[in-house]
Amino acid sequence: QVQLVESGGGLVQAGGSLRLSCAASGRTFSSYPMGWFRQAPGKEREFVAAISWSGGSTYYPDSVKGRFTISRDNAKNTVYLQMNSLKPEDTAVYYCARSPGLRVGVQPGPADFTSWGQGTQVTVSS
Repeated sequence: QVQLVESGGGLVQAGGSLRLSCAASGRTFSSYPMGWFRQAPGKEREFVAAISWSGGSTYYPDSVKGRFTISRDNAKNTVYLQMNSLKPEDTAVYYCARSPGLRVGVQPGPADFTSWGQGTQVTVSS
């Protein structure tokens, strides 16, 4: 029902910034929680950020807390991930995803999301 398309990835030097966008299309009757994940070669898909349908609640793991910010503009059907102070270990393919619902106070995982984008590559050089 929903299609997700990420954009904004690219090559950036350590310490730099990037802003990723995730555009959602398709007919929807309500808003859903959204999230970002990343996956580096040979590694498991890792939770990066999530946001409630209203934007009032956000979730981050310690690895990105204080550096990354997730936001959404429901009028534009778009979710953003602002990434600052990037490190080489942030290099990965970044995916946006939609969830039917998240548990309050619990860090989301891939199983909590049922729709996924194709991903956008982020490469941080040292």
